[in-house]
Amino acid sequence: MTRSPVTARCTGALLAGGPATRYGGRPKGLERVDGVRIIDRVAAALRGAADDLVLVANDVAASTWLPGVRVVSDVRPGAGSLGGIHAAIVRTGTPVLVAAWDMPFVPPALLIALRTLGEQGFDAAVPESNSPRGLEPLCAYYTPACVGAIEHHLDLGDRRVIAFYGDVHLARLDAAAVAGFGDPARLFLNVNAPDDLIRANE
Repeated sequence: MTRSPVTARCTGALLAGGPATRYGGRPKGLERVDGVRIIDRVAAALRGAADDLVLVANDVAASTWLPGVRVVSDVRPGAGSLGGIHAAIVRTGTPVLVAAWDMPFVPPALLIALRTLGEQGFDAAVPESNSPRGLEPLCAYYTPACVGAIEHHLDLGDRRVIAFYGDVHLARLDAAAVAGFGDPARLFLNVNAPDDLIRANE
């Protein structure tokens, strides 16, 4: 899939969770699927769709995870995944394609589709899925226009990752379009536990 002409630079942002989130004694994005670290899989997908790359992380060791990639920390510490999205936008000052670093099967073509959709005048673009939310906010496109709405909800103590969606011009990549890139259950699989890693390797 070829990306349409862009209207602004876009940064790919790997969201590496809160302070030193651990999986089996190691940051979970450093686990391997088919012999390749999950963080490298996600970085490759983002590089295929964005103009630059940052790692959003608070772990003191984060600078060693992806040599040569800029590491940025939360602007609003303790705000969870919503704080990670906020940091990605604020620290880069550009539209961002975000992807959770424990999501090993997100393809570049899906990220390109989200960027292309978002660049049609939307503040954010998010894929539909069969998750409880019906959406995948940690695999999405966001612009600086979202910052005010995010900060408003954080000021209210509302850390839900989709809390601000009703306050911005949001585009949805519909489920049928998402399915064209693969089984959503695989595309958006999160490796949150050892059983998830076994599933991913199968």
